[in-house]
Amino acid sequence: MKTVPSYFGSLVFDDRVMKANLSADVYRSLRKTIDVGKPLDLGVANAVAEAMKAWAVEQGATHFTHWFQPLTGITAEKHDSFISPSPDGGVIMEFSGKELIKGEPDASSFPSGGLRATFEARGYTAWDPTSYAFIKGKTLCIPTAFCSYGGHALDKKTPLLRSMEALNKQALRILRLFGNTKAKYIRSSVGPEQEYFLITKEMYDQRPDLRFTGRTLFGAKPPKGQELDDHYFGVIKPRVAAFMEELNEELWKLGILAKTEHNEVAPAQHELAPIYTTTNIAVDQNQLTMEIMQKVASKHGLVCLLHEKPFAGVNGSGKHNNWSIATDAGQNLLSPGETPYENAQFLLFLCAVIKAVDDYQDLLRISVATAGNDHRLGANEAPPAVISMFLGDELNGVLEAIETDAPYQGAEKIQMKLGVDVLPKFNRDTTDRNRTSPFAFTGNKFEFRMVGSSDSIACANIMLNSAVAESLKIYADRLEGSADFESDLHEMIRKTIRDHKHIIFNGNGYDDSWIEEATEKRGLMNLRTTPDAIPHILDKKNVDMLTSHGVFTEAEIRSRYEITLENYCKTVTIEANTMADMARTLIAPAVEAFAADTAQSALRKQKLVDGLACGYETKLVAKLSALTDGIDEAADALEQSIAALAGAKDIGEESAMIRDDLLDKMAALRKVCDEAEPLTAKKYWPYPSYADLLFGVK
Repeated sequence: MKTVPSYFGSLVFDDRVMKANLSADVYRSLRKTIDVGKPLDLGVANAVAEAMKAWAVEQGATHFTHWFQPLTGITAEKHDSFISPSPDGGVIMEFSGKELIKGEPDASSFPSGGLRATFEARGYTAWDPTSYAFIKGKTLCIPTAFCSYGGHALDKKTPLLRSMEALNKQALRILRLFGNTKAKYIRSSVGPEQEYFLITKEMYDQRPDLRFTGRTLFGAKPPKGQELDDHYFGVIKPRVAAFMEELNEELWKLGILAKTEHNEVAPAQHELAPIYTTTNIAVDQNQLTMEIMQKVASKHGLVCLLHEKPFAGVNGSGKHNNWSIATDAGQNLLSPGETPYENAQFLLFLCAVIKAVDDYQDLLRISVATAGNDHRLGANEAPPAVISMFLGDELNGVLEAIETDAPYQGAEKIQMKLGVDVLPKFNRDTTDRNRTSPFAFTGNKFEFRMVGSSDSIACANIMLNSAVAESLKIYADRLEGSADFESDLHEMIRKTIRDHKHIIFNGNGYDDSWIEEATEKRGLMNLRTTPDAIPHILDKKNVDMLTSHGVFTEAEIRSRYEITLENYCKTVTIEANTMADMARTLIAPAVEAFAADTAQSALRKQKLVDGLACGYETKLVAKLSALTDGIDEAADALEQSIAALAGAKDIGEESAMIRDDLLDKMAALRKVCDEAEPLTAKKYWPYPSYADLLFGVK
């Protein structure tokens, strides 16, 4: 029987494989490139390419691809075989350093947001040696960055790497001030918890809305949903357990540290959580995880739904982004230690995060803004659209003591008493967990809970890394020339607490009164929708910060504005068209057919029994006829709103028209269709109901 350690990472060209297949000199040179950014020598690239090809061919690979992450939000790949003709008419397997480090895909059909003209088709992919190559099927996948012919970033990896470098540069400046001369680099690390739904493939195929949009656009509330909380952490069904078992095995082969699996709150909802790792690798691995989830689900006759809100009325799915920063020696810079009040280095890094989240709350909201996530944020299973931070009682007490120059007594250690002698005794944590906070401290890291389940985590970490780098830069600029370091450090920490404490909220983020307090009393931003949020990326303070650290150019920022709003508009328009089509061709005919048959049934009864009133049938036919008329009117109104979008002068106006008008028309059509569903006999209804979908996996 094979054990997990025997096959873990078996499809990855990782450090173990490199050590075994590269000469000592080549390995050392490559490690310097990976660890400290030393320029890659072509001779080293050739040696790595040869070893990588030999290893991949031995594993059964026949092709290679530059695997990249364009601004579509998913991954892309173009496969080339290793074969090259030999003089005797056969083939040899070749792969050069040039092929490893650079590719030239056609960039014409990828979103660019105006970064290139239509006729400028060429793009380049460049090997990212900090993320290990891996084998998928029979293809060697080489993680790469993707840029235009003019050098603009057309992907999510390039700005992520830039943001990591910006954070590294500024964090090292701070560590040097505290006397740490040994740290070579600082890396942010992430562990993204991935939520998802599983439904049967048979039912999925019968729902045009799921097939075209990834979510149900119609659906009456089932008799039972998540009211009893009986699905959360419940016994995993055999079919789902078999899926999870195969998923784990496939992920472990790719070196992905899948750790935790369980049922989530909503019926048919589940979660997978990995051990956290370097941000760049975590982003790549999360993209792979989503792809493999869907492939493995298909093998089990299931469909994995990654949409943020596939079912109205039950919890949606997020992706909790657990973020921390550490040195190359493994020192976690967000670990408070036993005495956080006396840990000045920790307090300064903590304050840097507090300042970053407050100063750039709009960028964090922008980083998670999608049409799908707009349905989830603010609902009772997700944080509100208002950004705030949870620190917990101990850190809150520490910061209050520093702000007021009062002595800090320290958090009392309380032993948990469970009333049963046989149960173990343990100390209670000094702070609880706040699941309602968008940005919560959880011991030695922050959990950013606003990321949508289908989204790349790259965007959130780009903004987070960049904003914290800016805070650290401000601190380093002030402290490096200080004549009294300890006094100036203390005053800087106090000033940060005074200036930014309004972003800290340890209460219930779901409470309606919090939104009023946040916006009216604390002055926090409430960017409820994607069209509300995205324009702020063009605000001068945001452009200045992102360009000053080299994370984006101004042109790249403008392109992200255009692409994100364009994607939003296209997504919602596809949903609206799907709704209109389903209402016209499926729902209205089903309701009308049932009404007609019910009327015919009444007539037959009256013929058999002269003068029979048939009150039930008459009343039902009247209701169904009124609903059919309502569906027709609502569909007319929706189609008029869709047509009006063609008159928008730009993408900003179009997104505003969708927010202010089209979404209301979609909601109105859904309302009348959902009212008709429970009145229509099941055999007439044209697709599986919510009850079928949510409870269909046995």
